[in-house]
Amino acid sequence: MPQLSGVERVRREIRTQMMATDAKKIWMDGKLVDSADAKVHVLGHTLHYGVGVFEGIRCYRTNRGPAIFRLEEHVKRLVASARIYRMPLPYSEAEIIRAIEETQAANDIVPSYIRPILYRGEPALGVKNQKGRVSLAVAAIPAKKYLGENSESGVRAKISPFRKPHSDAIPSVAKADGNYTNSYLAGIDAAEDGYEEAILLDQNGYVAEGTGENIFLVRNGTVYTPGPESDILLGVTRASVIEIARDLGYTVIEKLLSVSELLTAEEAFFSGTYAEIAPIREVSHYVIGNGKPGRVTRDIMDVFYKLIRGEEPKYARWLHLVAPVVKAVPRPVRRAAST
Repeated sequence: MPQLSGVERVRREIRTQMMATDAKKIWMDGKLVDSADAKVHVLGHTLHYGVGVFEGIRCYRTNRGPAIFRLEEHVKRLVASARIYRMPLPYSEAEIIRAIEETQAANDIVPSYIRPILYRGEPALGVKNQKGRVSLAVAAIPAKKYLGENSESGVRAKISPFRKPHSDAIPSVAKADGNYTNSYLAGIDAAEDGYEEAILLDQNGYVAEGTGENIFLVRNGTVYTPGPESDILLGVTRASVIEIARDLGYTVIEKLLSVSELLTAEEAFFSGTYAEIAPIREVSHYVIGNGKPGRVTRDIMDVFYKLIRGEEPKYARWLHLVAPVVKAVPRPVRRAAST
C-alpha cells in the first residue's frame, strides 16, 4: 500500500470523522424520531445566523454500565450559553438531562459522543428576530478519536493565521454555533498543511486554544494553561485536568502564554470532550520536548483514562450512569377456548 502524505492522511481522518454521524434515534422536542426524519426548515433562524448553542458530551463503558462524563456540568453550561444568547429555555435542566439519558439509551452506542443543541428551527428571517420557538434536539453518535487514532502518542499542530475573536465581539464563554466558523477556518487551514490540529492565538497574540480543545503546557514541572483573559471556552475537560493535576501534586497556573513559551515547553497537550487528552509532539515544525508524551502529561492521562472507565473511585461523582433500555417482552396471545 502506498505511503500517504501528511495532507492525505489528515483528509482521510476528517472523512472518517464525518462518517461517524450514524445516529439511530434523535430526540426532538420530546419525541425520539428516526435520524432520517430529524429535519428543520431551510429558513430557520439558526441556520442563517448561527444563533444556537450546543454541547459535546461523552458516554463511556464502565464496570457499572454506560456512564456520561460530567453530564450535569455540561447541561449547566448549555443553559448558561442560552442565557447569553437570550434564548428562552423551553426545558429545565432536569428535563434536558432526562432527554440526554433517553437519547443515549435509545441509541445504545458506547462509547458515544452526545450532541444536545438549542436552536430556532422555524422560518424566521431577520437578524434580530426572536419570535421563533427555541427547540431542543439531542443526538448520540459513535465516538472516535477526534484527533486521529494515534493521538495519544502525540499530534502535530499549526499556529493558525486566524485569531480568536475578542469576547467583547463574540462571547467566548458561550458554546455557540456561530463561534465555530472561526474554528472551521483554522482547522481546515491546518489540515491542508498536513497537521492534525490548529492552535489559535488571541487578539493580543497570546496562545488561546485549539479548534475544539483547550491547551496546556508544562515547564519545569509546573502546568500552565491560558485563562479567561485569552478569550477561551472554559472547557469541562479543562476543569477536570486542572483538578487531576493538582490532586497529583502538580502546580497549575492560569496565565497569558506567549508563543515562545509554547514552542520551548517541555510538554504540551490538548484537552477536550471529543479530543479527551492528546499530547502535542510538534507545533509548526518545532518539536515539543523530545517529541513524545512527557511524564506530567502521562500522569494526567493515566488518571483520566482510568476514571472514565470507572476505575478511579475518587472521581466517581463525575460519572452519570445511564440505565439501559428495557425492551418489553411480548405477551403470549391467549386463544379463545374452542367450544
